[in-house]
Formats: sequence, C-alpha cells, structure tokens
Amino acid sequence: MAITRRIWLAAALSALPLASSLPARAAEPVVVFAAASLKNALDEASALWTKDAGKAAPRISYAGSNALAKQIEAGAPADLFVSADEAWMDYADKAGAIRPDSRFNFLRNTLVLIAPADGSAASGVSLVPGLGPNLAKALAGGKLAMANTEAVPAGKYGKAALEKLGGWDAVKVQVAQAENVRAALLLVARGEAPLGIVYATDAAADPKVRVVATFPADSHPPIVYPAALIKTSANPDAGAFLAFLKSAPARTSFERQGFTVIGAPGGGL
Repeated sequence: MAITRRIWLAAALSALPLASSLPARAAEPVVVFAAASLKNALDEASALWTKDAGKAAPRISYAGSNALAKQIEAGAPADLFVSADEAWMDYADKAGAIRPDSRFNFLRNTLVLIAPADGSAASGVSLVPGLGPNLAKALAGGKLAMANTEAVPAGKYGKAALEKLGGWDAVKVQVAQAENVRAALLLVARGEAPLGIVYATDAAADPKVRVVATFPADSHPPIVYPAALIKTSANPDAGAFLAFLKSAPARTSFERQGFTVIGAPGGGL
C-alpha cells in the first residue's frame, strides 16, 4: 500500500510544471493620488516610467487635494500622494497616513486669470490693488469660475489673491465654485463662465482658454506641491517611482507643462 502511494505521488508531482517554468507574477501597479492640476505632466512622466523602467503603468487618481487627503485618511489603497499645497499634505501627515521621511517639496506653479480663447472679455483687467470694480465689470453679470475656495488649493490661493488685491468682496457672490481646478477650467473652456482663476499649467493645457493676466506672486501663499509615500503602502515599486519623479527625464515632463521643479537649476528650494 505504501509503495502504491509513493508511486502515485511521484506520478502526480512529475505532471506538475517546474516552478521555473511558471510565469512570473506581475508586480502590482503603483497607485498615485494626485492633484487634478498635475494630470498632463504626471501622465507624461508616468508613461516614461513605464517605458524606461519596464514597470506596470501607474494607476493615477486625479482630484482636489482635499478630497484625496481625506480618502487617504479613510484608508484608500494608495501608494503615493502628490498635493497641490502643503496644508493637505500636513493634514495627511497629522492623520498618520504618510511616511514623513519620504516627503519633499516637488513643484511650484503660478496663478492666472483666464477667459474663453474666442472672446474679447476682460481684455482691460489688470491684477492690481483695487481691481474689484474692473473685475466685476468684466464679468458683466456672469460667473467667475474657481475651485472650491474653502478647501481646494487653487480656490484657496485664488481667494487669497482676490482678498489681497481688494477684489473678493466685489465678486464673491458671482463665484461658481467647482470641485477641483480642472472643473473650473472646463467651465471657462465651454464658455459657461466668462472668467476663471486657475493655475498657469491648466491654462496651457487647454487651447480653448487664454490667459488674461497673471496674479502677482506676493498676492497669495507660495504654490508648492509636496509628494510623499503612503504609510500603508507595501508596493516595492512605490519608492522607485517617487525617486523617478525627481529624475531629469521626469523633470522635463513637468517643465514642459509649465511647472517649476524645486531643486532644479533656477527652480529654487
């Protein structure tokens, strides 16, 4: 009986493929939660990563930094977070959701006033102190498209700039608040709002809008994008992808879209 059992086991094992002949299990893609304004540049950089490193294409979820930070706090399965401001990264840090030692300030951006490309509205608006009456006149009863001014970084920067320049009180009842900066951009691109406040990189990404003026850098807090690994991430490629974002090839992708890369020549600290 024992001999028969041994013969059966030997036959069964011999029918199995050798471990070395089994296909290797593909690594899970890196999951990135990123501010909506990063879409064009980060899509380009992630395509380079996929090609050059031979890795699975990262899965990137774009939204307002506030929404992403709260999803991460709630346990959303992400490996990496790139915020459009330091405040929401601080929020994720205080929630114990990121690896503080992996955090670094990544990019800078600028804030602009936009209008539909095929119109002539707002041609006389200057972003100077006391702009309220001129801005209200340029709106001509229409809406000023902005990301949510209490939560989304672009909206908070925009509100701060308008307050500093004396324009907020004149237009606040005309503000159409969107869930993120790309949604605000779309309102202007579709002609649903005669004016909008977005990042310069967003304006450059859509030929249906034009830049009317650029807000002075001192009219709002510095626009800084920090990045960090999520504490619960177990993906071995997450750290490598984060490091890749600091590389020269990735830097080119971000600079091409109009970002300033912190730490790069001329990019500051």
